[in-house]
Amino acid sequence: MTQKDITFVADFLTEHFNEAPELYNRKGKYFNVERVGQYLKDEDDDLVSPPNTEGNQWFNFLKDSTHLKESTLLFPYYPEKSLHFVKRQMEGVIDQCLQKPADVIGKSVHQAACMSLYKISQSEDSTPQLFKLPFLWNDKTSNLHYVLFTMLENSISKIHILRRHTDTSRSVSNGILAVEFGNFLNNSINESSDSRCYSCLDAHFYDDETVTVVLKESVQQEGKERVLAQLPLS
Repeated sequence: MTQKDITFVADFLTEHFNEAPELYNRKGKYFNVERVGQYLKDEDDDLVSPPNTEGNQWFNFLKDSTHLKESTLLFPYYPEKSLHFVKRQMEGVIDQCLQKPADVIGKSVHQAACMSLYKISQSEDSTPQLFKLPFLWNDKTSNLHYVLFTMLENSISKIHILRRHTDTSRSVSNGILAVEFGNFLNNSINESSDSRCYSCLDAHFYDDETVTVVLKESVQQEGKERVLAQLPLS
């Protein structure tokens, strides 16, 4: 260690661990703890060395404001408490604020339709991930909801499109369909279907009439591993 390092440590100990006679009657240590660490303790006890708020512009502003001083919109300040205590207090207030909207929204949601996408064996210990890539799109012009997704088992070359009317009492034709890419990008009929088969890596709506997909060739070939395609919904 250099002399500068030793001086730094000595100054730190001198500043933060001096004897504090005013703390002798309190439980615990009779020394000032390091001032940053005390804020991080997950305890409800008061801070050993609370901050000095004298001259703080925000506190002075609140003190001089008649309306803000008693405002219920301002979160109360606890200068004697740690950040863990303040965090728990704030979480309680936020949970209370969100409870009523959650109840109202929850009661307004109901099942409009039910479709069986796949079945799995009840004896399996872990359920495989068969549902992937759900992407939502709302066509405000036609009042239609769309969901794009893929199924990983036995249909990696397909992308599924689910369409529902925003008015749940109305139905639309072809509510759900699948688009299979397969070898549709082959340049000639002589190319083998096995050599140019595609699976979908990602899919998003580009606009109300167009879907953008990223395709991957099943057979890796330099320079031809990925294809970006835009497909019209029509």
